[in-house]
Amino acid sequence: MQRRRLGRTGHESSVAILGGAAFALSTTDEAEPAFASALARGVNHLDIAPRYGQAERAVGPLVPPVRDRLFIGEKTTRRASDGVRAQLDESLQRLGTDHVDLYQMHAVTGVDVLDERRDAAATIMRARDEGLTRFVGITGHGLAAPATFVEALDRYDLDTVMFPVYPRLWADVDYRRAAEQLLSICAERDLGVMAIKAVARQPWGDDDRDRFATTWYEPRREPDSIARGVHFALSTPGVHAFCTPGDLGLLPLALDAAERATTMDDDARLAAMDEMAGLAPLQTP
Repeated sequence: MQRRRLGRTGHESSVAILGGAAFALSTTDEAEPAFASALARGVNHLDIAPRYGQAERAVGPLVPPVRDRLFIGEKTTRRASDGVRAQLDESLQRLGTDHVDLYQMHAVTGVDVLDERRDAAATIMRARDEGLTRFVGITGHGLAAPATFVEALDRYDLDTVMFPVYPRLWADVDYRRAAEQLLSICAERDLGVMAIKAVARQPWGDDDRDRFATTWYEPRREPDSIARGVHFALSTPGVHAFCTPGDLGLLPLALDAAERATTMDDDARLAAMDEMAGLAPLQTP
């Protein structure tokens, strides 16, 4: 699998990041085959969070044997300093490690949320100083994420960003403008950029019986369609890697797409955006 340098972290990350949300409902025995398969296929970067159900508990016992070749990105939604530190300590214990590689403010969806995380941000920075994490970053969903992250980079010395990159949002003029501004800043500062929602289509409908995946949004379903989403994200200038979707059934299809990733030309990107023009954009979980 192709690898790309994740900005100034210097880590050569696999273009597919193993999305820990896929293990939200799993036991360790259930998680092990997918976890092992992903690593065997060249994945060397795990994205995980306390908010992802049972994921830390399921994956935790699998981490120590491969810790030396796995870049771990963790997250917190806590606001208070003591809450952030307690959650970080708990995550480290569950994963059987004395540090993570990346610790991120999770689900920062607007400047109001960013304001509420001042104490959390300070604690995360201290964790970097103390060696509990090597790098720090920010993640978020929704239409305001790119503009919010531009503000965050003005306030904090962050190493990475993670936000949605998929055709439906790229067709939104305001979103794309803010995202391209963010990507430009990241390029200037040599920051790592990770895409989420690469295989997203639209919000789920009202009938739960139509849900065929454990993602909080309706994802693409067919292999060729999944590949278009993955290739769109990885073809976006400045994007280094994408997170695989939060569904174990879709994981191998996303890895297939990553393994045969090709650069989309402008016409193909426009066609991908046109294909999703009538769909509603994702907001937040």
